[in-house]
Amino acid sequence: MLDSGWISISEKTLAFESAFSNFLGHNSKCLAVSNCTAALHMALLALGISSGDEVITPSLTFIADQNVVKMCGAENVLADITSIDNDWSVDPDDIESKITPNTKAVMIVHYAGFACDMDRITALCKKHKLLLIEDCAHSPGADYGGQPLGTFGDVSAFSFFANKNIAVGEGGMVVTRNAEIFEKLKLLRSHGMSVLSFDRFKGRAVSYDVTAPGLNYRIHEISSALGLVQLEKLNDANEERKKLVEYYRSKLSGVSSITIPFRNFSRGKSSYHIMPVLLSDKIDRAKIIESMKQAGVQTSIHYPAIQSFTAYNGKINSTPKAEYVCAHELTLPLYPGMTERDADVVCEALVGAVG
Repeated sequence: MLDSGWISISEKTLAFESAFSNFLGHNSKCLAVSNCTAALHMALLALGISSGDEVITPSLTFIADQNVVKMCGAENVLADITSIDNDWSVDPDDIESKITPNTKAVMIVHYAGFACDMDRITALCKKHKLLLIEDCAHSPGADYGGQPLGTFGDVSAFSFFANKNIAVGEGGMVVTRNAEIFEKLKLLRSHGMSVLSFDRFKGRAVSYDVTAPGLNYRIHEISSALGLVQLEKLNDANEERKKLVEYYRSKLSGVSSITIPFRNFSRGKSSYHIMPVLLSDKIDRAKIIESMKQAGVQTSIHYPAIQSFTAYNGKINSTPKAEYVCAHELTLPLYPGMTERDADVVCEALVGAVG
């Protein structure tokens, strides 16, 4: 690939986009971009989200979902999760209760790789004539009733960040099934230019036009080459994750101070992106994190509450169930190549810490 002498968008990126389109099926049109946040931003811009609009966004998610809405001049309205003890997906009933005359779109995230209730969400979007954006950062390879996640929304966004199921360091994919939206996305990705630099290099064009304002959200060939390899390994890697999650569940099921969400999940196949657990409210999470660190186990939090951030504190609605989960969630190590013995070490450190 480096021998080609071309490391911006060219053959590897085109091949990655084609492979991802085939992977998703359902007439998906894919553009590889610099990261998932870029994909989400492009989605909102292509769908015409702007000042005065409201977008209903998930309350248990990474802050990128809310940030891109604000960057478009629109307002976030948070929808709560379905339940504290099991289903941490966004609640369709709460989405519908938050709809106002200013609501333009609904954004969802398939948290931890488990599908939201897509039948109900697509139905309410159709009923209220709302646009749907799928944040699939956690869910490549996951499905809902056999249909791949990322093929339900008007536009979908995938992440290929270093800790994702498809990891290229930095990268993302924006996906739509609508030809008109796809043309808008192509212009947004590269300055609104009618012709890519690679086309000029190949002699397919001499110059270019700028037909609309655009950004520079291009991926590069190195990330695309990694993405092609990672995509080939995805199904096997997700299966490894699944086995580890099942092993974690078996080891921790009898610990009364720990709740594991998405038990007996039946809406489709998960990608098992992360291994979240919920600690009892009688447990000091910070002490657990430090104790496990001393035992050589790194943990993380997915995610701090949106309402806790300076930029949003006092400026966004409350979502009590998600806020509770955010205050007590702990994410355990999970990655392909991890062994059951590794998981044993994690569980022993966790159980020892919680007493």
